[in-house]
Amino acid sequence: MPETPYKVSDVMTHTVVAVGSEAPFKDVVELLDQWRVSAVPVLAGEGRVVGVVSEADLLAKEEFRDTDEGGLAERIKASALTAGELMSAPAVTVHADATVAEAARIMARRHVKRLPVVDGVGLLQGVVSRSDLLKVFLRSDEDIAEEIRHSVLNLLPVGDAVTASVTDGVVTLGGALPERGLEPVIARAVRAVEGVVDVRLDLTHR
Repeated sequence: MPETPYKVSDVMTHTVVAVGSEAPFKDVVELLDQWRVSAVPVLAGEGRVVGVVSEADLLAKEEFRDTDEGGLAERIKASALTAGELMSAPAVTVHADATVAEAARIMARRHVKRLPVVDGVGLLQGVVSRSDLLKVFLRSDEDIAEEIRHSVLNLLPVGDAVTASVTDGVVTLGGALPERGLEPVIARAVRAVEGVVDVRLDLTHR
């Protein structure tokens, strides 16, 4: 398992279903149903991501079927026949070397469930979803504890005076610190380890 921080490349799905801009409406619907995904990237040329068609884009046709309500953008989506007409563009993407935390922030900020993963020139490399990002919480307690000892405690001036135990992802730090000011530093560093659910402090000060 990689050490903190996890990269998007560590958790992304490499096998990706995608469509060209001329893909018909019904073909896109069938792909979403067949692959059990909520969105597909739209590709141009050699595989450059130019947009994304999501369930929300497709639902505009049903939502505005029997009404004249909605703005111009909604009416255009409702009359769309191809992926190129349906897609939201430019696509919200992420690079493979971005951290899992960065991808999570992009998803939250842009209100999307899946991100196409692209290289430096925009070519599709994979897809990362919300469920992919949650894979970091599948790390074993032993794996998390070992990383905390190796990458946090051994790098701080605490020696063997501080111990870390992990149960269901919750880290308990025990022992004695040489100075009180180290407590928030250690807590912050441990909380940044991938897979940590919470940090509890049972520390004294010399």
